[in-house]
Amino acid sequence: MAQRPSFHVNGVIFVKIGANVSIAKTGLLAAVEESISYRATSMMIYTRSNRGGKAKPIEEFHRDEAHALMREHGIVDPVVHAPYLINLASPKEDTWQYGIDLLKEDIFRTAYLGIPWLVFHPGSHTGAGIEYGIERIAEALNIILAEAAEGPMILLETMAGDGSKVGSRFEEIAEIIRLVDRKDRLGVCGDTCHWFSAGYDIVGDFDKVLYQFDDVIGLNRLKVFHINDSKYPFDSRKDRHANIGHGLIGGEVLRRICRHEVLRDMPLILETPEGYYGEEIAYLRGETDELPPVR
Repeated sequence: MAQRPSFHVNGVIFVKIGANVSIAKTGLLAAVEESISYRATSMMIYTRSNRGGKAKPIEEFHRDEAHALMREHGIVDPVVHAPYLINLASPKEDTWQYGIDLLKEDIFRTAYLGIPWLVFHPGSHTGAGIEYGIERIAEALNIILAEAAEGPMILLETMAGDGSKVGSRFEEIAEIIRLVDRKDRLGVCGDTCHWFSAGYDIVGDFDKVLYQFDDVIGLNRLKVFHINDSKYPFDSRKDRHANIGHGLIGGEVLRRICRHEVLRDMPLILETPEGYYGEEIAYLRGETDELPPVR
């Protein structure tokens, strides 16, 4: 058996941390300006409403001004999240095709913005079964990546296990990747709340969870990590994010995870309830031990 890597929590302050920020009015420029107000060094956006629908023309996102401001303030490795309405696991033909069209369009929009990562939720099989859902997702990704041959890396987000969603087990994500021809275009987005809720013990032994991920998928595919506390307990199969330090994972655990060497060089993105991003980023960096009281 190959020797396990020796993981450790390092003393180096991670450099890529940000939050899910708004594109209201000026698009990417607005997102950068909001991120600067949090002293963030990365960020995540939706290029349209996270519920889908008609999108603002991507040419109106002030891309060049935004990138200039990002360089000035050290904001790097931004992320796009695709709309929740995408469901590539659906047995309904119109829903499945809508998801294909929407994800394909978001690939082109993300590429135009010069953003390297596009995260999406794999989808829900709505009663058709996990195996069916996995095959359906892979079939859709093969169609999409054949037509959108260039662009950002597409990241399958690991899920919490609620309902009929596909992707709460590492094995499910691995099988989707196995069935896709363009494996070079696929990666994974982790999420602390999702892993905890899905029954991966990130509180008691984060290294063990990473070993599991490496064995099943490969750590080389882990590209982005969402940092969220959880409103529901371990192995609850419920996806409800809590503010950092105000959930059942705990602030100290999340701060330690952020300092882990495996995550050190990837974008760490907060999707916590809004209003506290600046304070939460300062806490995770270790600049303060105080967290804001949550209203």
